[in-house]
Amino acid sequence: MPLLSLNQIPFEDVETLLDDAFGTDRHLRTAYKLRQGMPVVDHLSFGIVEDQQCIGSIQCWPIAVNTTPILLVGPVAVAPAWQNRGLGHQLMNAMLAEIRPDDPPMVMIGDPEYYGRFGFDAEGTGHWTLPGPWEPRRLLLRNPNGTALPFHAELGPRR
Repeated sequence: MPLLSLNQIPFEDVETLLDDAFGTDRHLRTAYKLRQGMPVVDHLSFGIVEDQQCIGSIQCWPIAVNTTPILLVGPVAVAPAWQNRGLGHQLMNAMLAEIRPDDPPMVMIGDPEYYGRFGFDAEGTGHWTLPGPWEPRRLLLRNPNGTALPFHAELGPRR
């Protein structure tokens, strides 16, 4: 299945996938507040198309922890009929393979049991706050270069 840059896939097709995967009320989630008004990071955002239908996507967004730049990973979405076939792994691995040396650390809201295999964990995020509800164990960080990040911080759109 072809992996395409997200900007090669019609916006409406990605939105349909996200509605199918997360529901039409997904815009109320905390992650949407974090990235509000931010553009997607093109070199880290991909989609999978099969039979002219977007069946998987990953998006990354520029946000900040206090004033320190950081990237928000997500949503990572796979169409319900295509789940449990390794597409989520394919999307995560494609995104990680395109990280540039000057890209900042990454954060996401997700299951540590799944995203831990990609280097994400809740170490260092315990005293961070978000603009909406979240489970502290699901606020995950990937910081392989050991970038200095604030101990107490608030995440939000990068300004």
